[in-house]
Amino acid sequence: MNKFRHFFLVACTLFGLSAVWGTTVVAPTFDQLVSQAEMIFQGAVTDVRSQWIGAGVERHIVTYVTFKVEDRFKGNVDATYSIQLLGGTVDGETMEVTDTPKFSVGDRDILFVENNGSQFVPLVGIGHGRFRVQREQTTGRDVVMTNEREPLSDVSQLGQNEHAATAGRPLSIDEFKGAIRTKLASP
Repeated sequence: MNKFRHFFLVACTLFGLSAVWGTTVVAPTFDQLVSQAEMIFQGAVTDVRSQWIGAGVERHIVTYVTFKVEDRFKGNVDATYSIQLLGGTVDGETMEVTDTPKFSVGDRDILFVENNGSQFVPLVGIGHGRFRVQREQTTGRDVVMTNEREPLSDVSQLGQNEHAATAGRPLSIDEFKGAIRTKLASP
């Protein structure tokens, strides 16, 4: 497979030099995730499709990830919703952006979305804005995992003590959804 990385060129062209120096992100707190997100929803991935867009030096690959929306928390989200990510693979050519979450058909997630279509990863805090929903094999309950597949156990520790946020019993999907709704209802 012919692999190339034009992140530098594309980033300079599309996003300015400030985006070029890496994708180091300070982990947002739970409050920041909720307040900065334009949309928050739970959905299942139904399609992942990459394509070339633009022309000349602005030609680049984007990936569209389409979700069947299962629950809505914030913003106007239709029954299906797509996010646009910079990078992907088309006809054996790959453009890869470090730290971009990877999605597959069948994934179940809760997403904190911002600037979809204009930000290279339209999630608050890049991968920090994605929480995976996973069924526990031992209990059969749906639990919440971080993008890195660590169990989320304490939303109050997000962005403050990432180890403590993932160092206990994983939150059930209902507990996490309740925390989101409680935060949205508070001033």
